[in-house]
Amino acid sequence: MTRQGTAPLTGAAGSCERARVRGLASALAAVATAGFVTWACGSLSEPPTQPEPTQSVAPAPPVEPNPNPTPTPVLGGPAPKATPTPEPSPTATPPPASPSEGAAECGSPTPPELSRITLNVHMRGGDGWVLDSTPLVGPDATYCAAIGFTDGRSYCAVRPEGNPQRMACELFVTGRAKDTGRSGPTWRRDGSFCTGRASGCENIAENQYQVLAYASGTYTACGKNGVCGTIQVDK
Repeated sequence: MTRQGTAPLTGAAGSCERARVRGLASALAAVATAGFVTWACGSLSEPPTQPEPTQSVAPAPPVEPNPNPTPTPVLGGPAPKATPTPEPSPTATPPPASPSEGAAECGSPTPPELSRITLNVHMRGGDGWVLDSTPLVGPDATYCAAIGFTDGRSYCAVRPEGNPQRMACELFVTGRAKDTGRSGPTWRRDGSFCTGRASGCENIAENQYQVLAYASGTYTACGKNGVCGTIQVDK
């Protein structure tokens, strides 16, 4: 449609005008295309984003092995056995005395074999009575007279009371106690050794020829040859 007041271009002038318009449009398209390519290439030419470097961590020091590792318990396994407590060894039986032990110290005359042991209650009082024993030899009136008993007795002690040889002479004829190993007879109450209050009797530490009687019973004192003295204690 022709605008009012403007004459249309004809002839050579019209052709030039149309060519100019087409040229301007082509130039504008080229410029637009070039701008797009430039933007696209500019975007492609940008370097990619680099990841941040990872911070290095110093290696942990090596763990020293435990020289005494605790064993890992096994579920359901047997419990470890406890170390058994050693039991005290029983008291050793004293070795028997030599048959001639005490003979040399006893001197002459040498007493004959033990034949009797007399027992008596030496002291009453408190919860423990003191029982006493005396070894006797005989019958040998000649021996008894030779050591100082001039009353005609045939059974006598190995030496008179107070004689310094008496202890050695009693060891020679009596021997040593089977339970304590000391010079003197072996004491028993109702057939059992005198080991303390629980047993009913107890050997006197200072004198094997005496015993403490805590309870009633039959008390015996025996020498090495099996000769025994007996006393009944009723408390």
